[in-house]
Amino acid sequence: MTAESVEPRVQWPVPPQDGYTVDDLFTLPDLPPHTELIDGSLVFVSPQRRFHYLVIDLLFNRLYDSLPSGLSVEREMTVVIDDRNGPEPDISVVRADAVTGFDQTRFEAEDVLLAVEVVSPESESRDRTTKPHKYAAAGIPNFWRVEQNGADGGPIVHVYELDPMTNAYVHMGVHRDVLKVDKPYAVAIELTALGGR
Repeated sequence: MTAESVEPRVQWPVPPQDGYTVDDLFTLPDLPPHTELIDGSLVFVSPQRRFHYLVIDLLFNRLYDSLPSGLSVEREMTVVIDDRNGPEPDISVVRADAVTGFDQTRFEAEDVLLAVEVVSPESESRDRTTKPHKYAAAGIPNFWRVEQNGADGGPIVHVYELDPMTNAYVHMGVHRDVLKVDKPYAVAIELTALGGR
């Protein structure tokens, strides 16, 4: 065996006994982009599918176009829920006074009014169960889950609102052609605009 045939070994980080913290998420070197922290474990994101980024673009742009003063729409920013949970919603609507500048890397959960997750095959369980549960427990008042329609490939948006009595989300409706809501602010989004792209 020659020196040229020896491949370098990948050094995976060894988690601390009690798991990682949000501070680790922002200080560990060389983490892949969009790494999340769920229950003290690092979650690496697989390559993005075209549907995923097109839906994020569509929703982000329409939310931005309708944005009232006092709010900001953000894309793929960590939301700190607690010391061991820092998920990264695909889109968030936050209070504008929580925006601190171009070097900002995170928002606190209490500043988030809407979290949006676009479901991918590798993130189904997290986006359907784990993250909504954590967002609700953190008091985020609105959550949208976007799925790909098997029939035409377009987006289907499930809209949820927080029930303050139970601290759980209540399903408020499914939107296939037009997403029209009044929370966290009034917006109408033509979901069919994604078709044919």
